Amino acid sequence: MTESEFLDLADATLNAIETALEDACDASDLDVECSRSGNVLEIECVDNGSKIIINSQAPMQEMWLAARSGGFHYKYDGQHWLNTRDGTELYATLSEVVSSQAGVPVTIRP
Repeated sequence: MTESEFLDLADATLNAIETALEDACDASDLDVECSRSGNVLEIECVDNGSKIIINSQAPMQEMWLAARSGGFHYKYDGQHWLNTRDGTELYATLSEVVSSQAGVPVTIRP
């Protein structure tokens, strides 16, 4: 994948995550605020102020997720963003992390 293709994919992924979180807030008791600056999406859990950060790393063609539970790196396999250590999928991990930090069960899908 070229750098330009990666950047387009990463941007679309961050947009999809932000939209999914907005939809989850509208459909449930989830209360998070998203702010985006370039390739960084910051998700703040309003009730406790904790944050989750997702950003793209173009040189490695990875998406990085930072949360209370740790840091995770994801590579695109042509269909999904998969964790470089254990093969779990980005949206599945993000659902768990947001649910844990926000205290509201949520499933985030692309």
